[in-house]
Amino acid sequence: MSKKTFLTGAAVLGAAGLLVQMMGAVFRIPLANIIGEVGLGYYQTAYPVYIFLLVFSTNGAPAAISKMTSERIAAGRPAEAHRVFRLSFVVMLAFGIVASLGVVAFAAPLARFVKSEGSYYSLLAIAPSLLFVPLMSVFRGYFQGMQEMRPTAVSQLAEQAIRVAVGLSLAAFFVADSLELASAGACFGASVGPLAGILILLVIYARRKRRTAGGLSAQEPPARDEDAAKGRSERTGALLKTLVALTVPTTIGISILPIMNVVDMLLCRIRLTDAGFGALEAEGLYGLMAGFASPIINIPMALALSIALSMVPAVAAACGAGDRDFLDTNIRMGLRTAMLIGVPCGFGLMILAAPILRLIYPAQTVAASAAPCLAILGAGVVFLCVAQTMAGILQGLGRASLPVFALLAGVAVKFALTYALTAIPALHINGAALGSTAGYAVIGVVNLIFVKRSARVRFDVRLSIVKPLAAGVLMCVAAALVYFVCGHFLSDGLSTLAAICAAAAAYVPAILKSGAVLPHEVELLPKGKALAALLRKLHLLKPRKEDEEEASR
Repeated sequence: MSKKTFLTGAAVLGAAGLLVQMMGAVFRIPLANIIGEVGLGYYQTAYPVYIFLLVFSTNGAPAAISKMTSERIAAGRPAEAHRVFRLSFVVMLAFGIVASLGVVAFAAPLARFVKSEGSYYSLLAIAPSLLFVPLMSVFRGYFQGMQEMRPTAVSQLAEQAIRVAVGLSLAAFFVADSLELASAGACFGASVGPLAGILILLVIYARRKRRTAGGLSAQEPPARDEDAAKGRSERTGALLKTLVALTVPTTIGISILPIMNVVDMLLCRIRLTDAGFGALEAEGLYGLMAGFASPIINIPMALALSIALSMVPAVAAACGAGDRDFLDTNIRMGLRTAMLIGVPCGFGLMILAAPILRLIYPAQTVAASAAPCLAILGAGVVFLCVAQTMAGILQGLGRASLPVFALLAGVAVKFALTYALTAIPALHINGAALGSTAGYAVIGVVNLIFVKRSARVRFDVRLSIVKPLAAGVLMCVAAALVYFVCGHFLSDGLSTLAAICAAAAAYVPAILKSGAVLPHEVELLPKGKALAALLRKLHLLKPRKEDEEEASR
């Protein structure tokens, strides 16, 4: 396997993730306008269950499969890597059947337990997706293990496009009958979309069958598998044991946001009714957070997950090759990348929470009521990005159990604070947001400590933390000033867009001029050399000679 940092794969998955989230926003905005906050409450009862089980098959399993694949290819055993793929396919097919039937069987009891019986049909509609998505995850993990992220990106885009088209069409068709059926129609889109994704991956796999059968990427020449040539191969039982031992803790460790959402789904309505709110009031308040605020957090989460998923094979390959310098480079760059993404996303949501909600949901005047909730969640975005990235590093290091302990600590804090604060009438749903942010902080800090101790790596605090934070503060000042000034002569929507542009115009030069991003790192991105040349012309990067001298030092 060629020597690659995680940046190229993270850029590909990150770009696809942004497009997927943009399509998700296209889905959420009209969906919110069609079914309102009560309908979103029904939808969000089914969706966290779907996401929680989905993470196993889209993030946990691919991360485990990619680690096992990259280790065997790095060791010159491509045939064994392909055996991992075949075994994983069988395991995930079995998991998909059990998960799908399980959701159907327990849909009614779950809807009654969370005091949202109107969500029953939504839970049923989401069940078929859990049969197809696990199979899709096997292909994604296999390609990711070869550090080929494009098949994953293409399948994600196809899956989301079908989900949006089908979900919105069915929601609009059924809304005249009932909100329950309209919500179920929106959920059913998530059951049709994976069919498109898996068909795309099957076509890619078939076209590359000669190479993938040997576990090779499209860029690499054929390699001789010495173990296969001598008739030696790993036992199926040992492979299965390794797969399960990696998948379960990897899934739990990387499922930060879905598990937090499940806690909210289980607790929020119950504690809101304990605080004196009626059933429909509680449904509406839960819909404010889960339907309006939380989906916006999915955008930085998608970027953080792209880093985490790219870190696993990159770190595993460096460990397998015994390349200590390359390992340290990837780990240090991982923390800095998480901060460089998390800071602008989190700070921007904190400073422009209400304007962003009004911009995204123009037809829902109630959406702005979710602004305090979104601002609180925005404060946790930085910790969430760090937590996801560090979890990916630990999984690549073969310490997949450590993120589980960090997650358990964070969930304990989340559960306690949500239980206590959501029942306070003055805080209501904002108490759940405070619990989430505190939980993200605990997980992020604990995972960072685990990485530092496990890898014995030293982080440059000034480069990785102080400089991004300083650039974030400058960005907030620029955004607030532009929004305030433009508000006197432009509409609220145009003022918000101007503020976002001003934030980007302040943040990007600040991180480049401060040295938080080095020129040779820009060149590692897709089309990075052309981008670096453009930035040098704009005097935002050092000349190549100065950068090479600094890198050599």
